[in-house]
Amino acid sequence: MIALYITSLEAAIGKTAICAGLGKHLLGNGKKIGFFKPIIADIKSSSIEAIDSDAAFMRHILALEEPISYLCPVINDHNTLANRIKEAYTKISQGKDVIIVEGIWRQRPGGKPIEASYEIVKALDAKVIIVESYSRELAKNINSYKSFGEHLLGIVLNKVPRSQLDHVSSEMSNQLAEAGVNLLGALPEDRVLFTLTIGELAEHIQGEILNCGDKSAELVENFMLGAMCVDPGPEYFGRKANKAVVVRGERPDMQLAALETSTRCLVLSGNKEPASAVLDRAEDKKVPVILAKGDTIATVMNIEDALDNTRFNQEGKLPKLTEIMEQHFNFQAVYQGLGLAN
Repeated sequence: MIALYITSLEAAIGKTAICAGLGKHLLGNGKKIGFFKPIIADIKSSSIEAIDSDAAFMRHILALEEPISYLCPVINDHNTLANRIKEAYTKISQGKDVIIVEGIWRQRPGGKPIEASYEIVKALDAKVIIVESYSRELAKNINSYKSFGEHLLGIVLNKVPRSQLDHVSSEMSNQLAEAGVNLLGALPEDRVLFTLTIGELAEHIQGEILNCGDKSAELVENFMLGAMCVDPGPEYFGRKANKAVVVRGERPDMQLAALETSTRCLVLSGNKEPASAVLDRAEDKKVPVILAKGDTIATVMNIEDALDNTRFNQEGKLPKLTEIMEQHFNFQAVYQGLGLAN
């Protein structure tokens, strides 16, 4: 049984997405896969809820039987961290070929900047993959990567602009190789992986879904603002597909125009109930209408904040993730590093 530790220097880099992609690939190749995401003390309850959400998602897609509390145990005793990690790990590792362990770089609050990741990797004798967002300053972190020594399998660069993908793959691969570090993949940006479901959108803007609640799990790929423009409504809104359209509640004309195009949901700002004609048309088109309490500016700001903190925990994103990783991730190098036959 092998522990594979996925970590990063910062939050919201794409660790859960990489865990999901690797887990599904290993599972598809007949491996028995587990998941483990220990919580190292004294973090905010909202962060624990987010971690629980990630664990629930991984539990679902990997068809795991262990309870969430086993997959992401809270460990409060800093002085016996290694022993507590081993004890918790034992509960979820029986009968598995590979345990995917998701973590962050610095997990201990206050005091000395002790790198809990190093302790966890040593305690589990884990192999390590580091996930980074593309940056021109990436090289400055190489020494930190190399501190994992023989445990380090390599680096994954995430959210690389597509226009720079070939250049980044070649340049960073050579730069890392000179430092003795493998580049396992350079994954392009894709809006589908970093968007929201209709339900998540409604929650973030404190809105109420007025109809078609069964559509709440669908993904919103684009956003448009129903601003004043000289173009006819359908022509303007037809520029983007699978979108959420934010429109002032007192503009039924623009709402109806948006409904004649590829729209995933309609967001009405200003807490104004839609006209019956709008709601009837939305029902006919099977488009959810979300009633937002705030004005247009507040609603847009809430959406932007939600997009900045979106998480990879929707099953609808898996096909796109699989496609991207099959094209741009070196699974063979990971199998070799783990000593597994592919």
